[in-house]
Amino acid sequence: MPTIKILPHPEYCPNGAELKAPAGTSICEALLDNHIQIDHACDMSCACTTCHVIVREGFDSLNDMDENEEDLLDRAWGLEPNSRLSCQAILAQKDLTVEIPKYSINQAKEKH
Repeated sequence: MPTIKILPHPEYCPNGAELKAPAGTSICEALLDNHIQIDHACDMSCACTTCHVIVREGFDSLNDMDENEEDLLDRAWGLEPNSRLSCQAILAQKDLTVEIPKYSINQAKEKH
């Protein structure tokens, strides 16, 4: 079972975290299952960018991106070459290090 190391994020995970999740699980599901409440405004249907993460280690072990994810990522804040939508990035057997960007484009939160 791979380990996901989450780098510190001021809102979601101030001290960082390490968690285990079974292969075949999305990064988003693994975070939510471990009480890290990453935004996922489209309910993990690959229709927004609020669950954007940057995979600092283990990027190549994830499933390939489809065209829809690639198109959406173009709108993500802080896009990097190793960015993924966490709802679409499926774990394999390799450990990961993940950074949740400081900001996301979340229309629901911005209205408050």
